[in-house]
Amino acid sequence: MEQFVTNVKCLVENLQHREQADYEGVIDTLFNEVSVLDQLPKPLDSQLEECAIQLWNWAVTKRVGTAINETQKAKVRHVACSLLYCSAPDDPPESIVRKHILMASKTGRTWLDCKDPQLANPFFALAVKSLEILYSQLGSRGDGDIDLNVAKGEVEKDLLRVLSYQAESAVCLGNHQEAVVYMQRCKDMLARLPRETGYLSLMCYNFGVDSYNLKMFEESSFWLSQSYDIGKTNRKYCPGPEVQARVLRLLATVYLEWDCQQFQEKALNAVSLANKVCMSTSGLNLKIRILLRSGALDEAVTAGVNELLETDAPLEVSLSTVKLLMSADRETLAFDYLKHVCQHFEASPELSAASVLHIELLLQRGKELLGKQKIEDIITGHYTGKPLTPQSLVSLHLLLWDKASKHYEAKNYMEALQWYNYSLSFYKAGQMEPNLAKLQRNRASCHLLLKQLEKAKEAIREAERCDPDSIFTQFSVYKIAIQEKNIEKAAEALTAMGRLAKSPVSNEDRLLVCENAASSLLSLASQIALENEEQDTAMKALEILCENSSDEAHVLTALRCLIRLVLSTMEVASDEERNVRLGVLLSYLQMALQKVSQCNTGPEAAEQRIEDANWFRKIAWNSALQCEDSPGRMKDFFLLSYQLSQLCPSSRALLMGQRTCLLMAAAASLELCRKSPHSVQTEELINALENIQICTEVWKTLRASGNFPNDQTDTLLLLYEFEARAKLNDPKVETILESILELDDVDTKVLETIAALSMEPPAHYPSLCKKALRIALSLHKKRSDGDMARCRQCVHSLIQLSLPSGVSEVEERVLDEVWLYYEEALSIIAAAPEDFPELESLWLLTRAWNTGILLYSLAQYPEAEKWCGLGISFIRHLGSLQESYQTQMSPLYSEVLDRLDRAKRNLNMEE
Repeated sequence: MEQFVTNVKCLVENLQHREQADYEGVIDTLFNEVSVLDQLPKPLDSQLEECAIQLWNWAVTKRVGTAINETQKAKVRHVACSLLYCSAPDDPPESIVRKHILMASKTGRTWLDCKDPQLANPFFALAVKSLEILYSQLGSRGDGDIDLNVAKGEVEKDLLRVLSYQAESAVCLGNHQEAVVYMQRCKDMLARLPRETGYLSLMCYNFGVDSYNLKMFEESSFWLSQSYDIGKTNRKYCPGPEVQARVLRLLATVYLEWDCQQFQEKALNAVSLANKVCMSTSGLNLKIRILLRSGALDEAVTAGVNELLETDAPLEVSLSTVKLLMSADRETLAFDYLKHVCQHFEASPELSAASVLHIELLLQRGKELLGKQKIEDIITGHYTGKPLTPQSLVSLHLLLWDKASKHYEAKNYMEALQWYNYSLSFYKAGQMEPNLAKLQRNRASCHLLLKQLEKAKEAIREAERCDPDSIFTQFSVYKIAIQEKNIEKAAEALTAMGRLAKSPVSNEDRLLVCENAASSLLSLASQIALENEEQDTAMKALEILCENSSDEAHVLTALRCLIRLVLSTMEVASDEERNVRLGVLLSYLQMALQKVSQCNTGPEAAEQRIEDANWFRKIAWNSALQCEDSPGRMKDFFLLSYQLSQLCPSSRALLMGQRTCLLMAAAASLELCRKSPHSVQTEELINALENIQICTEVWKTLRASGNFPNDQTDTLLLLYEFEARAKLNDPKVETILESILELDDVDTKVLETIAALSMEPPAHYPSLCKKALRIALSLHKKRSDGDMARCRQCVHSLIQLSLPSGVSEVEERVLDEVWLYYEEALSIIAAAPEDFPELESLWLLTRAWNTGILLYSLAQYPEAEKWCGLGISFIRHLGSLQESYQTQMSPLYSEVLDRLDRAKRNLNMEE
């Protein structure tokens, strides 16, 4: 127990010196400490009493103010009150008892205000017990003392309050019978405390209201009856006739909503008593409602209506009563009452509201002819001294437009126009108002559908005068221009619509105006153009929609339409037009990629996003296949297809498609380089390398998913990378060649391609070229069905690379190398002499002879004789050319040999 006292003292002191932000933690700790108080022995410690009083005062002093909320205040009071009771002696003096009463009642009340009656009830019980102790203590003093009687009266008053709190708590907990017991005790005390009559009456009324809101009609009727009964026990201290009448009206309403047929009499009695206590239009109106709901005869309802007429009820109340009668199918009574209302308010400027209601009721009942007659009378009166009030005029316009709209939707355009014309009758000539512009646009729509083009144009001119900056006005201008085949005017209207689409769109009759109203209008404009076979105009409308709409779904739908329209004209277009349309198609797909990427990725939108991405991906793929003559555009389409595929769930088929897209894009980039000047190739080559790298990663993922026998992806990737790096003069080309050689079963065509790429400008790698050719030649020779033509071509290329034309000197190493290639050529000839082309033999002859002559000029006589002899040896392989070249070359060769002999002798003599 000592530890408990120490903890409490420390926490109270801590709370008093804490900053505001730290109150909650200390208060919760204190609250938890006292929760185990019942389990501890009762202390008699004055320190706890002091702590309790300090804590109580801290919670209520002004310096705390709003620093703690209501729940925290309740907890502080809970702790203070518990500590005070805990520290009190078994027979406390009067001063302590009074403190008990104050703290217990206020703590319970605070918990009740916090909607926690469970915590409130123990404190109310303590308060009642303390009040009984105090009353006993006062009684022990003796009788006859006036001050003592006053003190006892105060105790009884406090007891009544606490008992009423207990009743309120029971109501909150749904314990109706318990609440009734507490309230009965309070009622029993009213004879001694008459001033509390109003308080108890209002408390019962509040219980009735709370029960009514919870649809607990039986309990509500009980409390409201109690409220009225308590109030009438003492006229001097009751709440007043207005409040009593309100109680009775609510009681009647409870009976009405509970079961009007069963409690019809009680409901009528309650409302009649309310009207007797304090007459009001709401009471009379309620009586009429009860009569109607209970199915009373017309005579009874008429009597109720007449009562309302006699009270000079406001026009608004009278008109609501008319509507009430109409809703209950008392049409005759409603119109009869409306007639009396009009007579009663004939001199009032507010009479126009009754006239508008009369029209509304006639139209509701399908009496259009009578309604039209009434409207025409009102139009006449409006300009002859009986003008409608602004509010009534607005109501009438809405009524007329609603009727016109219904006829328009039913395609009864002539009738719709008549109702719009009624509305137009209330506007003065030259009047400027946005609503007039709407009206004229609606009239123009009717005229258009009635094929009255000139009248439609006249209405739209008026709409433009009133509201030129309305997208709806421009839309109407557009519709007329399309009908007139005025394409230029239609284009101007579309441009204006695009400009106006960037601003919020206001409401418009017959059109569902939402956040994307401008997009809907532009879509409709496109549809109208297509219906009138104006495809270019339709495309312009959709393009403007795409440029100005922020709704991705609208834009994607428009792009689908645009793409279909472009594709529909591709087959019949000329080559030039086809290229232009492919460029347009590319721009649409690029926008589609952007919009699909921005689409909502939530669960509901994910499926649509995937469907959109797949649709545009396929279009991009198919478009790429139509760009054989334009590698740049082909590359762009394939890359778009790949990028769109990234927005779809991964699958084996999708990865295969991505691989193909990236390979084709890389190939297109390289093809574009071959057709471009060297100065602009670098960027394309870098792009090709990027696509190759991405494709390599995709291929790794795809290959991990299964086997791909005879697939050439690795080879193609290495070939493309070799070409790009070779043209970028990247030293990694040697590594790539090694990677190619490491592939299983390298195709000789691949090596021959590598050889060609090694020397394709701006690439220049003769050593790599020769290496590839030597390996290719070796592979050809190893095969039993070796292709002699390709072997011959490899040898030709090797000789040409090693011994280029126009050189002025040749290294011995190179001569030895080329001699080996000639030996290869001779072996090829020997293997199939009839298949070796004469021109190839002639080329070999010429190249060997010229090499010998070059060596002769360099005084390398033995080598010169060797090479000239090699050249002459090919004469026998010239076939039909042999005789001719034998005749030419033999004398020349003899002359060369003579010169070589003389040169050798001269050389020996000099030595």
